[in-house]
Formats: sequence, C-alpha cells, structure tokens
Amino acid sequence: MRRMFAVALVAAMSFVAFATASPAQAVRDDFYMGVDVGTLAEVEAAGERFYDDGVQGDALQIMADSGANLVRLRLWNDPYSTSGQAYGGGTNDLEKTIELAQRAKDLGMDVLLDLHYSDFWADPGKQIKPKAWQSLSYNQLVTAVRDYSRDVVSQMTAAGATPDIVQVGNEITHGMLQPTGSTSNWNQLGGLLKAGIEGVHAGGSGIEIALHLDRGGNNGAYRTWFDNARAQGVPYDIIALSYYPYWHGTMSQLRNNMNDVASRYGKDVMVVETAYAWTLQDGDGRGNIFTSSHAQESGYAATVQGQTQFLRDLQDAIADVPNDRGRGLVWWEAAWTGDTSWATPAGMSYINDHAGESNSWDNQTLFDHNGNKLSTLDFFGEVTGGGDPGPGPGQDELTNGGFESGSGRSATGWNVWAQNSADSDAVFRETRGSIYQGTSKLTFWKGSAYTASAYQSQSVPNGTYTLTAWVMNGGGQTTARMYAKGYGGSERQANLPVTSQWTKVSITGVQVTSGRIEVGFYSVARAGNWINIDAVSLTRTA
Repeated sequence: MRRMFAVALVAAMSFVAFATASPAQAVRDDFYMGVDVGTLAEVEAAGERFYDDGVQGDALQIMADSGANLVRLRLWNDPYSTSGQAYGGGTNDLEKTIELAQRAKDLGMDVLLDLHYSDFWADPGKQIKPKAWQSLSYNQLVTAVRDYSRDVVSQMTAAGATPDIVQVGNEITHGMLQPTGSTSNWNQLGGLLKAGIEGVHAGGSGIEIALHLDRGGNNGAYRTWFDNARAQGVPYDIIALSYYPYWHGTMSQLRNNMNDVASRYGKDVMVVETAYAWTLQDGDGRGNIFTSSHAQESGYAATVQGQTQFLRDLQDAIADVPNDRGRGLVWWEAAWTGDTSWATPAGMSYINDHAGESNSWDNQTLFDHNGNKLSTLDFFGEVTGGGDPGPGPGQDELTNGGFESGSGRSATGWNVWAQNSADSDAVFRETRGSIYQGTSKLTFWKGSAYTASAYQSQSVPNGTYTLTAWVMNGGGQTTARMYAKGYGGSERQANLPVTSQWTKVSITGVQVTSGRIEVGFYSVARAGNWINIDAVSLTRTA
C-alpha cells in the first residue's frame, strides 16, 4: 500500500449506523476472502493477544474459523541494516514468511505471496532496489530477479507451504526496482517482470501470477499500464488492485475499472489490498492515518457497522464483475494491533522517512484495541460458507445500538425512565473517555443517588434471540442489570459485572412469541456510581 505516515489528530464524529444488512452475493467456488498479516509475527512477539467472544486464541485460527480462506504475506529481500538491526513493520524475511505460510496451510488457507523485490516497503512512491542489487547492470538484475524468485518459491515448496498466488511486485504502478524498472522504460520493466514470473514457475507448479497496481478506481492508469504489459508479452493470471475508498475513488469508479479491465484483458480481477476504520479512537496514542475527514469522504461511518457495510458493498462490486471474473479481496493488516511500529529507527533511516515509530493502522483492523474479534469478520463466512454462520438472518433488530446517532446527551431510539423525574439526567449519551467502538457510548452516572433505566421496544418476528452488550461498571449499585421483557415469556436478566475493561454481557435463548420485545438497562445506584454501555445488539438465532 502507499505508506502515508503523516498523521492528524482524530476528531470525534457521529454517523447513523447502517441498519440494513443484505445477504452476501453468490460467488465462484474459488472466491477469496483474504487477510494480510504482514506484521503478525512481530505483533505476537510484542505480547498482543486475540480473542473470539472472550476466549483467547490464535489470530489466524480465529480468522480462518470466521471464514477467511487466504493469507497474504509480503516478503522483503533483506530487512536488516548492515549491522543486523531489524527494519520493523513485520521484518518480513523469508524465515518469518515461511513460518506464517505453514501456519496458514495447516488451517486450510491458501497463500498469496507478495514479492516486493526490496529490502523494505515498496509502493508507488518508492521502489528501492535491495542493497545487494544496487550495483547490478540491467542484465545482471534480470538474472538476480529470476534466481531469487525461483529460490524463494523452491524453499517455500520444500517447507510444504507453496504459495497459490504470487504477486510479482507490490503496487508497481510506476514500475519496480527503480530506476532500472521504471514505466518510463517498458522494455526493461517488461524484462524484469518476465524474469520474476519465470523464476516463480521454475520454483513451483500450479502457481497463479498477479500484477498489482494501486488506485483501483483509475481506469485510465490501468489501461495504460496493462496495454504496455500486453505489448511486452508479460504473462499473468490476475489483475490485482488496491482500493482504499478514501484514496482511490468511488465504489462506482472501482466497479467500472474492474469490469473494463477484466473484459479488455480477459483476466480475473482481485482487490488484494483494502481496509476501513471501525473507530476513530487511536489505540497506541501516536496518531492514525484514517481520520474523520476520510470517513466523510468515503461515506461510511467509522464504526464496526460502517466497516462491515463497506466490506459488503466491496464484495458485491467484485462479485458483480461480468463472466465470473471477480476473484476476491484481501483485508490489509487485519491483525495489526498494539504498538508494533511500521518501522524501527534503522528502517526509517534506510528509506529516509523519519515519521516516528507508531502503529497508524490500529483503527482499520478486524480486531479491536484489546484484541477482540470484530463482527465484520463474520461476513467472511457469509461469503465463503466457512466460519460461524451467525444468528439466522443475523440482522440487528435494535435501533442505534452503538449510540452513534443522537442530539446532545440523548441517543436516538432509546427512552429514559427515572423513578424521580429529576434524575432523568443520570442516563446520557457520551463521546468522552473509553468507548468500545465508534465515537459514542451510553453512560449512567450522577453525583447523587438515582434509580433509572434506558430501554427500547421493537416489533420483531417471532423466534429465538440473543441480546448482547459491551459494558464497563464501576460498581457500588444495589442493582445493575440488562434485561429483556414483554416478549411473551418471563423477564430475563443479566447482572452487569464490575469491570474496568469492556466486557461482553449476553442473554441467550430469548423466545419471542408476541412479536414484540423490550430490552434495556436498569440501575439502582448510589451517588457517583457509573456504568458505560456500548455495542448493544439483538439478533435472531432461530
């Protein structure tokens, strides 16, 4: 991807969460819902943990169980300084890459190998030759590219981790191994590409070749590039695109480009890099790439619901490519949690980019800042048929369960009751402090004792439901509970645990027979007692 490490302060904002969830569109059997995990080994080494419904597990296992069927791994030639200092950002040498590929294969996932042909980040802004290749002539460079590609694939094959797809270059919009392989000299660029492809096929069999550009919505750029590749006789199987909606045009422009190039060149198309924010909060406190302006430009809320809707729309666009040419997508750096940096000082010095150490991607992952799996991942299984099929139709029946919509202290769709009307101000929508997802939460608090509740009633189809919320609770109340009632059975309750960490609370097996249900939160509290509530959902399970 394009490495944009200049960051801005995050401004809080609210959007109405998307309420409608259309089913995943039918796709070809080999459609990929993939995850890029380039930093995962370093993230794990830093002590980060991952959880699915509160149960700790392996990040790759969680994603595979959710329906992810491909892992994308970048490979750098020699991501170390001459004195042996790691460059960071995953420090993706061959040893780490093979280990991650083996883990993916053991889980039944396919592997996409992303050859950068560089010692560190390669993208449209920089395509730096590896240190060992700096002084090579063009002919020597062709030989080096062929031999290196062959040796890498041979070693992966010997380790039982043959890649299924190999990207020959990463975002090579302006060429690779520059200046030798610039698009200003297509004879040389074509020769280098063909050398890499020959090496891949010499190292292993049955491997598809992808050629990858950024700016997925720019049809003119793709026509120019792939017309030149065709003129040079470069053989490949997949046109690979990057598409970040805040950088690369509208979804309509992406659709038009994919449809055109799939037909013009007779190739499959695959979005091998994409992502979107699930929050505007900054996990490591050192700034994020995605800010409120990107959400405004893209048109999706920076919430889990907004992230999921973006993914649904993107998958739909790819599945719509004529003649079943849409091959799938890959979520870039799905598990880049914690403060693992994009670069060490040695890495920054190598590429002369001294933006400072940070994880500027921690709000565009598929896990939250505490390592909890986001529900966005469940959509992977809807597409691939893997993972947990989810709660029946899976549609959230509540209005504004994330409290993102509202006016001032009031949350749209929620009612407040207080035993003493003067205490109705004890329940309010808040945008400050710790928030589980998005930019808002519901808070119970007052400087004097209070008894109050927040609730909503909904008409729902009869069936079995699960009510879920994420809470923090300072404790001290006489009563603090979540409830479901008015559904045709006895009131169901769940006490809210005393916890300083966001904790999931659920009421399962609620059998609705009346076509209606009331859900809410009730507290009998002493002065200063507080509760935070977020991400409330009511989903049908049967």
